[in-house]
Amino acid sequence: MEFSSRAKSKSPGQEVCFSEDPTLNHIVNEVTASQLTKLSLSASGQEDFYERAKKYWSSVPPTIDGILGGFAEISPRDIQSSSQLLGHIFRLKPRPGRSRALDCGAGIGRVTKHLLLRSFDTVDLVEQCPQFAAQIPKYVGPSAKLGEIYTQGLQEFTPAEGKYDVIWTQWVLGHLTDDDLVAFWRRCVHGLAKNGVIVMKENAASSNEVELDAEDSSVTRPLKLIRLLIREAGLREIRIQRQEQMPKGLFPIYMIVMRPNTH
Repeated sequence: MEFSSRAKSKSPGQEVCFSEDPTLNHIVNEVTASQLTKLSLSASGQEDFYERAKKYWSSVPPTIDGILGGFAEISPRDIQSSSQLLGHIFRLKPRPGRSRALDCGAGIGRVTKHLLLRSFDTVDLVEQCPQFAAQIPKYVGPSAKLGEIYTQGLQEFTPAEGKYDVIWTQWVLGHLTDDDLVAFWRRCVHGLAKNGVIVMKENAASSNEVELDAEDSSVTRPLKLIRLLIREAGLREIRIQRQEQMPKGLFPIYMIVMRPNTH
């Protein structure tokens, strides 16, 4: 699954797409549960939440334009900024390896093809939509680096223990309830190789309210709530950056690099 938007995009240029946001420390250091509205669903509500998402994405064509909501032109800038972040990740101390990555909510393999295969020996993918998953080998093309393709929702997926240097999640975590997101991150912790990291790239709401999109059955969380859920999962941020040079009218887009909180 990938993100969709009704805003128009400008042609990508060569500008630096990420920079440190000086307001971020202020945002993440003022988290209290009482300030936030979390997503609360009954058991039947959770089932409907996931079924509506499956129904929506099954109607979307398995193309870049389809998975990006008609705005394929933002893809080069998105990949450029993600590549810059990967460069920072590989300069971390201790540094993650480059053996195996996991692309979560992979769509037809856009991030795998244009980003992860350039940096890792093997890339596995998780994509719950069968028509998207079936398109991955065709879109990515022949590559000995293309690993396993898991056709599962992230609420059900469990990575093998100690397998991944980088677990990459992009424009998919809004399709998980809060509890399922925390549980997924906890499973990812066990799936990390030594010195591994988890990366999320997601839209963030500008208010303290969770915003529900009934069309694709997803939520957009405020950054403060994302930070609270990261803590609940036993993770800590080691880098937070905001996407720049995106079209006006979109939600703010953040990339967060996380490691297990061992302190």
